[in-house]
Amino acid sequence: MCGIVGILGDHEAAPTLVEALRRLEYRGYDSAGIATVNEGKLDRRRAVGKLVNLADLLVHEPLLGKSGIGHTRWATHGAPNVQNAHPHKSGPVAVVHNGIIENFRALREDLAEKGYGAETDTDTETIAMLAQSFIDQGLAPRDAAEQTIARLEGAFALAFLFDGEEDLIIAARKGSPLAVGHGKGEMYLGSDAIALAPLTEKITYLEEGDCAFLTRAGVEIKDKNGARANRPVKTVRIDTARVEKGGHKHFMAKEIAEQPTVVAEALAHYLTEDGSIEIREGDLDFSRFDRIVMVACGTAFYACLTAKYWFEQTARVPVEVDIASEFRYREPPIGANTLAIFVSQSGETADTLAALRYCEAHAMTLAVVNVAESSIAREADLALPILAGAEIGVASTKAFACQLTVLALLALKAAGDRGEMDAAATAHSLEEFRRVPGLIAQALGADADIRKIAKKLAEAQDILFLGRGAMYPLAMEGALKLKEISYIHAEGYASGELKHGPIALIDRQVPVIVMAPFDSLFDKTVSNMQEVMARAGRVLLITDPQGAAAAAEGTWGVIGMPSVPEFFAPLLYAVPAQLLAYHTAVAKGTDVDQPRNLAKSVTVE
Repeated sequence: MCGIVGILGDHEAAPTLVEALRRLEYRGYDSAGIATVNEGKLDRRRAVGKLVNLADLLVHEPLLGKSGIGHTRWATHGAPNVQNAHPHKSGPVAVVHNGIIENFRALREDLAEKGYGAETDTDTETIAMLAQSFIDQGLAPRDAAEQTIARLEGAFALAFLFDGEEDLIIAARKGSPLAVGHGKGEMYLGSDAIALAPLTEKITYLEEGDCAFLTRAGVEIKDKNGARANRPVKTVRIDTARVEKGGHKHFMAKEIAEQPTVVAEALAHYLTEDGSIEIREGDLDFSRFDRIVMVACGTAFYACLTAKYWFEQTARVPVEVDIASEFRYREPPIGANTLAIFVSQSGETADTLAALRYCEAHAMTLAVVNVAESSIAREADLALPILAGAEIGVASTKAFACQLTVLALLALKAAGDRGEMDAAATAHSLEEFRRVPGLIAQALGADADIRKIAKKLAEAQDILFLGRGAMYPLAMEGALKLKEISYIHAEGYASGELKHGPIALIDRQVPVIVMAPFDSLFDKTVSNMQEVMARAGRVLLITDPQGAAAAAEGTWGVIGMPSVPEFFAPLLYAVPAQLLAYHTAVAKGTDVDQPRNLAKSVTVE
């Protein structure tokens, strides 16, 4: 969740640290701070709220020094205030930390007995206090950091800065991602490559249990056993245009608009010119498996629920979909003929990573991720990129579209591998798939109509989304998007469940959004829609021209989508769900890209 940056440079570090932190804003945060060493003296500045508050503070209280660490904090232990903001300092030590230290209370009690008193409510301060206690015993900073790290239990990414050490940052990674950047006579540290994009393309990803000692001359890395480790230096090129707003008011608006492009790019990666699917990342034969387990969180979970319909109906293979935080503790039996698929935009989602580690000894593991060098991608037997590019808005949009794209391709491949679809049928489906980016572009044409409707939706306190078949997960995704960024209570239901409870909520004050392409389930969905209208419910119907002609009469409003083959409808109907959430949030004046209490990448339980 939180963001870490570090710099050992040739220029004043503070401005560069703040700019690097700006590139990590998408992770979500409620306070920020930096620390530097200047002429041997360690100092820091911290502020609550947006980074502009920290930048303003630095204007009035400059922080000199060419060595520094920075942090954006998403509160876990302790309220979001200046006292609890990172970096935390104890004597000659400053620390920034992502994750949760599970034994911090026991450590704090032990330190209190030795005369070290805490000033904050955070677990992170305990790390700095512990390091200070080792320095007070006569240990050098490097040894003190290693001894400190050895005492910690939980998940963490850490960076230490010390008094009198202008050419040293010590970093450690256990459960939370961390990357080292290589420059010319400079070294960098970041939670991910995006933070370091303007500074370097040469990146070393720390592995689980690694400890890194950065100087301007380079980096020395030790593995979890204390042995020297040679981690590769990789060239990571990030399209900087994709981490700028490009003329849009919000990143979310830009990323919604990018969906035709990124879906086309994902298709180009996986489709050959002769009309077949190619998995260039490794061997994948679905005839080996008699069961698929799919695990994810949040929006990725709804992508998996959608894919369940595709796999079961098209490839005739049973699929079980689990929320990662439940799966990992349920400890379900996994057989050798099971394929376990893990979907995560960041590839660092803590619960999903833990679920993968549970499955890796029992089944083949397949990761569907947006970050090729992420922990989930590296630890899975096979990792498939979704190729969405950097997604900055907390509410996932283009990554969801690309997750659906890759999962749909896998379902079609599974159908072919298992003999449920012949080559001609597969080629026909893929030809239809190639038309989808153009249809998504047409769906984006509903933006102006959706903006008008959203102004009225912004007045509601509760909203229901209904859908059948693959539109059911889309209904839940639409409700999630609306909740995330507009703060309106919304729920997604299977249309057939309406009579089993939700219909009690229907009145003139509760808009009901019905996702109903003219497909094999259209008549069933319309029947449920009529039940809503009979009770004075306001129905917003999202459908295609045939659906509008058949069922628009008496509805509150209609959002038109282009006609599309039933299999591909989820890719189109995600667009109006996203635009409804976006324009409703704009109408309410909320923070669209960084909604309250949310983080882009959830790297702790």
